[in-house]
Amino acid sequence: MKQTWRWFGPHDTISTADMRQCGVEGVVSALHHIQPGAVWSQNEIKKRQAQISTLPDGTPSGLAWDVVESLPVSETIKTKGPDYTTHIANYIESLRNLAACGIEVLCYNFMPILDWTRTDLHRAMDHGGTAMSFNLIDFVAFDVHILERGAASDDYSTDTLAQAAERFAGLDTAARKQLQNNIIAGLPGANDAWSLQEVRDNLATYADIDAAKLFSNMIDFLAQVAPVAQEVGIRMCCHPDDPPFPLLGLPRIMSTQADYTRLIADVDLDANGITFCTGSLGVDPDFDGPQFIRDLGHRIHFAHLRNTKREMPHDGKRTSFHEAPHLGGDTNMVAVMRALLDEEAKRRASGRTDHSIPMRPDHGQNILDDLTRDSMPGYPLIGRMRGLAELRGIMAALLDA
Repeated sequence: MKQTWRWFGPHDTISTADMRQCGVEGVVSALHHIQPGAVWSQNEIKKRQAQISTLPDGTPSGLAWDVVESLPVSETIKTKGPDYTTHIANYIESLRNLAACGIEVLCYNFMPILDWTRTDLHRAMDHGGTAMSFNLIDFVAFDVHILERGAASDDYSTDTLAQAAERFAGLDTAARKQLQNNIIAGLPGANDAWSLQEVRDNLATYADIDAAKLFSNMIDFLAQVAPVAQEVGIRMCCHPDDPPFPLLGLPRIMSTQADYTRLIADVDLDANGITFCTGSLGVDPDFDGPQFIRDLGHRIHFAHLRNTKREMPHDGKRTSFHEAPHLGGDTNMVAVMRALLDEEAKRRASGRTDHSIPMRPDHGQNILDDLTRDSMPGYPLIGRMRGLAELRGIMAALLDA
């Protein structure tokens, strides 16, 4: 597996020199300054490639932009809203431009409005560091008592609602605002600046879109763009819902192995593939990572290797959880990596040119110097370096066995 690292561009507090010292072999990045639905020009793509390939002192880094994460699917595409045709055309043009610049792997997601969702971005851990976490009761307190979503009370059990009411009553004004900001951090482009009314307005655009309709819209999107990706040599890979259960009344359609089985069957092209994220999928207690790989590994184009630990309380499929150390959560990372290496061996034996699956240590706890470094939530330097070292150790042991 190629060991990659997510980088948010020149404003990232982690530099290309830091990445190289961590032993990174390739870079995962995106053009975050370009709005969803707009074209990624070759000029902008090449500019990012040049930034990745250069150290702060101007010398070559030896790194390259290997994976796009992500070329965002606009809300217009997800809802088939105004300018839908233009947004599809722009997505296709961006695909062609990426291919012309030599990039072959593209991660994307089809989560409505919310990208990833956490209630605490810096929860204190017993070892003195911090981690991102999702507390179900805090989230329900936000949904029912801060956002005041009309149908929110229908989505949760009586006991959960009672606990959320008690929690909300115990939060002062500052704590309520912090909870709101933490959750809105998962809204693409929000940067903690959306008002509650803007969140409500965005939710209203999905009033008539259930899971079946959203999945249909996704298949219509892929039916148009995946053949182009196949033609130009790009492997698209869909990231799972994070977390893998409905939030704020929004449908979730990529949460289980069954969802992915249907996805790749409905658009049966090699270019239509999977971002295998053990952290997102692993929140579901029914997730079996090695079996997922054995069944669908031929379509895994990219792997996010991170771990999560489920916690009480639960409300049906909804559960609290936190970002655990890479070897310390609910997913058996050794078994997962063994299955991924087996998949790579099958690919080499069959002559596939994409036999090496890019992976990255996704997320990480804030430890040591991370606690004083202003990094992107979930993307610390030391915590991810620890994760990469642990994953590298597993891989070396399995390959030497």
